[in-house]
Amino acid sequence: MRPDGNNPGASTRRRFLTTTGFVTLAAASLPGCDLLSTDPGGGRDAGRNRGRPGAKESPMLADLVKAGKLPKLAERLPKVPLTVTPVDEVGTYGGELHSAILGAAEAIQLNRVVGYDYLMRWSPDWEPEPIPNIAESVDVTPDAKQFTFHLRAGMRWSNGDPFTAEDIAFAQNDVFNNRDLFPAAAANPVTAEALDPQTVRFSFDNPHGLFLQEHASTVGQQFVTKPARYLKQFHKKYNPDAESLAKKEKFASWTELFFAKTDIWVNADLPTLFAWKISNGVGDGPRVILERNPYYWKTDPDGRQLPYIDKVVYAVISDPEVILTQVLAGDNDFQLRPSNTLANKPVLARRREQGDFRFAQAVPSNMNTMVVCLNLTHKDPVLREIFRNKDFRIGLSHAINRQEIIDAAYQKQGEPYQAAPRPESEFYDEEHAKQYTEYDTGLAAEHLDRVLPEKDSEGFRLRPDGKRLSITIEFATAIWPEFPSVLELIRGHAKEVGLDIRIKGEDRALFDVRTGEAQQHEAAVWQGAGGWNDIYLNPYYYLPVSAGATYFGRAWWDWYLSGGENGEEPPAATKRQLELWDQLRAEADGGKRTSLMKEILAITRDEFYTIGINLQPEEYATVANRVRNVPEEMPNSWVYPSPGPTNPEQYFIA
Repeated sequence: MRPDGNNPGASTRRRFLTTTGFVTLAAASLPGCDLLSTDPGGGRDAGRNRGRPGAKESPMLADLVKAGKLPKLAERLPKVPLTVTPVDEVGTYGGELHSAILGAAEAIQLNRVVGYDYLMRWSPDWEPEPIPNIAESVDVTPDAKQFTFHLRAGMRWSNGDPFTAEDIAFAQNDVFNNRDLFPAAAANPVTAEALDPQTVRFSFDNPHGLFLQEHASTVGQQFVTKPARYLKQFHKKYNPDAESLAKKEKFASWTELFFAKTDIWVNADLPTLFAWKISNGVGDGPRVILERNPYYWKTDPDGRQLPYIDKVVYAVISDPEVILTQVLAGDNDFQLRPSNTLANKPVLARRREQGDFRFAQAVPSNMNTMVVCLNLTHKDPVLREIFRNKDFRIGLSHAINRQEIIDAAYQKQGEPYQAAPRPESEFYDEEHAKQYTEYDTGLAAEHLDRVLPEKDSEGFRLRPDGKRLSITIEFATAIWPEFPSVLELIRGHAKEVGLDIRIKGEDRALFDVRTGEAQQHEAAVWQGAGGWNDIYLNPYYYLPVSAGATYFGRAWWDWYLSGGENGEEPPAATKRQLELWDQLRAEADGGKRTSLMKEILAITRDEFYTIGINLQPEEYATVANRVRNVPEEMPNSWVYPSPGPTNPEQYFIA
């Protein structure tokens, strides 16, 4: 990493450290070491708000212990709990945190607040390398083929069952490697071995240098939500009567039954390691309710068991305007999407005092509000040749009046920006970010004339076969409300330089089919991920390495994935990127991965595959003033995933 004076992201990282009170410890794997804390005294105002004098657990749990319905705290905590230093002050026990999700399909958003505890985790300020969490430490072989996790002795699931290496091995070997459950063979086969109750080793056939990053991101959740003792009763390998059990519970097969039982936000009987456990799941009425996990394995610096908050309640609502109304009324304690749009921010700002809430700033990992992806591997050879001509893409980029779009659709927030890493990223490159963003119709026409000099009677450019060039840009409806207006502006800009652009909105499911395996789109738009420390897991705007999001070159990805048997062989520069990507994925050393990514991005800059519009402006969450220990600023990303790494278990109700 460059010295602070030369690193555009350095000041932001320092600001996060100031507001969160956390840093990554170099000696995190030492026994008894506080993995997340830098202040054993408890941070600012540590002596306040302790609740019942000397209380080490929630009063509701203490009552259960007194009634003989729950073991004593010492028997419920692991030998070495993970200690979390509160952001501002030691909290008090009790209360409910309220939020909302936009329909049952958005239950995945629960991962952000109540579902972020994996083997590894991101630090609150999102340093590039993940740190241990459920695991006390991890050993990695130099060839990145073996990863040995050392778990916390004495950890338990929410029902009191021991959590051991066998649970992790079960998830890998009996779930993910089971061909009835997951028919497709893994690209890089892996097995897990429980060496002892607290040690599990993953062994890959080929190197996997991004394995720890995956375990700090949403992928990691799948490995710590499969309690073996509970789930074996539904697994055919361990229960010969699993098919009969499935039919008895009205499922078509044991696999359907198994997947239903592993649904973490539906099945209230599924034991968990998270701070709160489901008591009323998705589908059981208009609310999802979670209650504190009596066996949660983290404490504050005074040894008081977390979480502080007793319950988390999500209203399941189908109308985003209703959620906005709830936020304005002060009914929701913490809310990101869908109410945190730029259009909503002015009205929210005016109603802060009345609704008794505040803003927490959220720095996005997305690098662009919209990326225009021409299909460079389109099945029409004429379109493919036009789109692959770099002059055509440069001409279209110069034709777009980005400042007009920013002023009209994004509340004057952001700046003209290509699909390139954000200023906060260690990979920030001003040349890459700003190339071809100047609005200049003369310059645009100059580049386009090199490709399509002929026009029809209405001034629209003609293809080499004499037909008018018409490009349809597809987008998913009801995802980003500003997309239709932005695309209408782009359509008008393109017309000024003789380009006929059509706009087609469609349901998300249809959009995914057309832009995915079917490859029927001429052009598609989506927000630009991979702008910050999510770059290794979301690099698909920089090179074709995603089945679902490589809108500019899916056939190249198919070629790469199949070893040349399917798809289309990419040009030499793109093939070089894919070779570098193979090296990067096999590299255990973070510094070497950084160097390889810089090489990949240099080729991206030169090839100019996609066209960006606007640097994603700073985002925000709304937080009720009664909720404490929420950082004033945090990253915002699905990979992060916000606000999970800021430790919601240490939030409390004042």
